Amino acid sequence: MAFNWQTFRTRALTSIVFVFVMLIGLLWNRWSFFILFSIVHFGAWIEYQKLVSKFNPQYHKISAVHRYGIMLGGWCLLLFFTNYGLTISTLALTDIGFWTGIVFMIMLPLIMFIDSRIVFLGNIVYSALGIVYISLPLGLLIELRTHWSEDISSLSYTIPLLIIISLWISDTMAYIVGSMIGKTPLSKISPKKTWEGTIGGITLTIIVICLIAYFTKRVSMVDAGIMAGMAAITGSMGDLFESKLKRMAGVKDSGHVMPGHGGFLDRFDSLLFASTAVWLYAMFVL
Repeated sequence: MAFNWQTFRTRALTSIVFVFVMLIGLLWNRWSFFILFSIVHFGAWIEYQKLVSKFNPQYHKISAVHRYGIMLGGWCLLLFFTNYGLTISTLALTDIGFWTGIVFMIMLPLIMFIDSRIVFLGNIVYSALGIVYISLPLGLLIELRTHWSEDISSLSYTIPLLIIISLWISDTMAYIVGSMIGKTPLSKISPKKTWEGTIGGITLTIIVICLIAYFTKRVSMVDAGIMAGMAAITGSMGDLFESKLKRMAGVKDSGHVMPGHGGFLDRFDSLLFASTAVWLYAMFVL
């Protein structure tokens, strides 16, 4: 595909805004990080439900209790994964998330059954998928931010920052490389993406992150390279997954939170997949 300067400039500016907002949430404190991704959580859920409703009309008929109850139930995961790092007076958010989550697990299915004339199993499956697709990954991202100490040199800053920078580099470099030498379509789901661009973006991401790790000494080059590669690869998968949802729904963008740039899912689709993959590595290998 030919290089389009206007498209590149739009993508680059969007990426810069994305990184800037993430940095504010990451570097200010744990509360700002939690609030930021709570907003992302609810925004992504609203868009997800709209997309599902377009290709599954029955989902559009779910009750308000189901529609908003599942969002709040998913948000309990974000509360739970705050790791006793956030408290209100003497009450820890993780305890609120745990006990409130149990209440939702018991009460929500019962209320949905009583409130609906017919329980459509497919509607429940799509809502459960939303928990796995949106709520769990954002909860794990918050867990990465609160697992270690609040010290600026700790991994609680380093790992989330590594994910965000890796996705930014991968997305930008994949577009540049794909525009210059891309010939082989990556998938029918997203025909503008090419294997050459994707592989180039992943490779350059690993190289840049390893160089940053070498000079900053925050984490070993090997660990940094592996996590960067995992973020770039799974981030591309997340982008394709959201593209598939949009194609099924027959829409170009999931929303319009950023005029001309799409919605929450458009901006955070890669992060949802990448945060889960990097969390697994950080928790079980680092």
